[in-house]
Amino acid sequence: MSDQSPQRTGLDQSVGIVKPQSVDITDPLRLACGQVLNGYHLVYETYGELNEDRSNAILICHALSGYHHAAGYHSDDPAEKPGWWDNCIGPGKPIDTNRFFVVCPNNIGGCHGTTGPKSINPDTEKPWGPDFPPLRFRDWVDSQAQLADHLGIQAWAAIIGGSLGGMQAMRWSLEYPDRVKNCLVIASAMNLTPQNIAFNEMARQAITSDADFCDGHYIEQGKKPTKGLALARMIGHVTYLSQGQLEERFGRDLRQGSFERGNDNPVQFEVESYLNYKGDQFAETFDANTYLVITRMLDVFDLAREYDNDPVKAFSNAKCRFFVASFSTDWRFAPDRSREIVDALIAANKDVSYINVETDRGHDGFLADIPRYTEGLRSYLNGVAAELSSAEGSDET
Repeated sequence: MSDQSPQRTGLDQSVGIVKPQSVDITDPLRLACGQVLNGYHLVYETYGELNEDRSNAILICHALSGYHHAAGYHSDDPAEKPGWWDNCIGPGKPIDTNRFFVVCPNNIGGCHGTTGPKSINPDTEKPWGPDFPPLRFRDWVDSQAQLADHLGIQAWAAIIGGSLGGMQAMRWSLEYPDRVKNCLVIASAMNLTPQNIAFNEMARQAITSDADFCDGHYIEQGKKPTKGLALARMIGHVTYLSQGQLEERFGRDLRQGSFERGNDNPVQFEVESYLNYKGDQFAETFDANTYLVITRMLDVFDLAREYDNDPVKAFSNAKCRFFVASFSTDWRFAPDRSREIVDALIAANKDVSYINVETDRGHDGFLADIPRYTEGLRSYLNGVAAELSSAEGSDET
């Protein structure tokens, strides 16, 4: 829900001040690991209005560090930063809230209000901590389907996700093919490369090696592995950037110190200062056990595993249209990985549009306001909106 703020009008074109919503799902959620959540709390935000036949809903699947606050603001403080995808969601923006009802939930296992490792385990009355069940992407998809049921949405006009959000979107197309009309997969892949798994393991080792990790029971001990979590974020964040971007923004510029002989002031490069800042900032708001749960989910995700490792066979179950986007300097989820998705979709006789965006923004390009990218997204969703309008006109006649 949102209220337009007088301080957020004009060129900003924001959805305004938004308020997170929540629901307690009481239907059991059977997880892929075999455990059952007999109930869970789900936090989400919505933007725009649901039309009469509830056909204009778009689901936004957030990435690892994302959460439900995708657009707008939570207060009228001019210094507040907007939601993580505010440049794409709003009136007149590519994901146009004048035409679509946009829903963004914080996934289970998260740390921003939805049931996760920080939540109280009803069986022990203590924080779940490291005992929170291991998750798979289908668990997120099943919980999102239960949210759709709660909202009275039978089918999504589109499901959109970047990075691991794109993996969720693809899983949706296979698990609930009749409930997805369009699947937009941005800077993603059908599984992780060994290099990606290696980076995730380094990040997990950084967290679990922190003396304040306490075998995952740090909340009970009144501690938090902030150093390990900050280092994990630094490892991850540097992989989201391109070499060209780092050169342009930081080069070998110094934050402090000097190369002059006899100067005993320690040298710190600007890029070091930046990564330390990003790590410390992340450690303040994120949960270490959540980071472990999600990175392990990423490692084990493989869209085609249960289809004889054949992605064409996997996508043969989908009924929706697809939009796939990649970014030229993304080496974490390289364009080749997106082309693998496109090739499999074509071989499965699916309707797919593909765009590779030339940019120096690396993996984080999917969050950026890059004209070729945002206009490609807008063009595709204009077609979705036009189809909705045509369907409404047919119903009236």
